[in-house]
Amino acid sequence: MLSFGLTIVRHGETQYNKDKLLQGQGIDVPLSETGLQQAEAAGRYLRDLKFTNVFVSDLQRAQQTADIILRNNLHCAGIKVISDPLLKERSFGTAEGQPVEHLKNMAKAAGLSCPEFTPPAGETPEQVKLRVKAFLEALCQRMAADHPCDGEMALAPGTLGPPAGLADDGIHGVVPHALVVTHGAYMRLAVRYLVEDLNCSVPRGVKVSHIFSACPNTGICRFVVTLRHGDASRLPPIAIHCIFVNRKDHLKSLKEQP
Repeated sequence: MLSFGLTIVRHGETQYNKDKLLQGQGIDVPLSETGLQQAEAAGRYLRDLKFTNVFVSDLQRAQQTADIILRNNLHCAGIKVISDPLLKERSFGTAEGQPVEHLKNMAKAAGLSCPEFTPPAGETPEQVKLRVKAFLEALCQRMAADHPCDGEMALAPGTLGPPAGLADDGIHGVVPHALVVTHGAYMRLAVRYLVEDLNCSVPRGVKVSHIFSACPNTGICRFVVTLRHGDASRLPPIAIHCIFVNRKDHLKSLKEQP
C-alpha cells in the first residue's frame, strides 16, 4: 500500500474576485496586489513542507500562486510542475464577467441554490466532478509510479490525530506529498466528490456545512490518500482521510499589518 499527502490550495485574489465578478475559464487575469501578498503568506506557511509532486491549473491566477508558493519553499527548488487543464475552474458560460449577484439571481429564479445552478453554456456540477475524477485517477497513477518504495503503510502513526493548527498536520511520516493549486468552485465540488462519492472521512467535530463551504483565496485543504497495491488508478482508494479544509491561518499575518 502507498499513502501520500494531498494539499490543495486555492489561488490568490484577483481584481475580479475583489469586485465580486465571475471569472470561470474564459477570463484569465493575474493576481491583484492583495493576491500576491496572500500567495506569499501561503508560501511562508508551507515553506518547510517537502512536496514531491506539484500539479497546477493552466490558468494564470493559479500558476502565479503556485510559482510564489514554490519560490518560498525550502525543499522544492527545480521541482517539475505539471500544468493540468483538468484543474481549471468551473465554466460559468454566459455568466462569466458578470457580478456574482447576477448568478445568484439567475439561480433563485430557477429555484436552485447558486452552486447547483448552471448558467447557459456553463459546466454542470456533474461535469466538473467528471474532471475531478479524471484528475484523481491520473494523480493516483502518477504518485504510485513516482513513489513505488515510499509510504508503504496504510497510514503513518499519528496521521489521524486531531490537527494542531500546524502546517504539517496529518503528514508526519508520510513521504510522498502532492501540492495542487486550483480554483474555488472546483475545490468545493472536489471536496464534495471526495466525501460523498469516495467516502472520505471527515475530522471529528467539524460541521458538514464547513466541509462543503466556499474556500477563501489561498485557503488550504489537506487529505491523506491510501492506495491499493498494484491498482493505483482505480477509484475509490483503500482510504481517504480529510485532515482539514479551508484553512486560512496564514492570512492572519496580512490582517495584522498596519
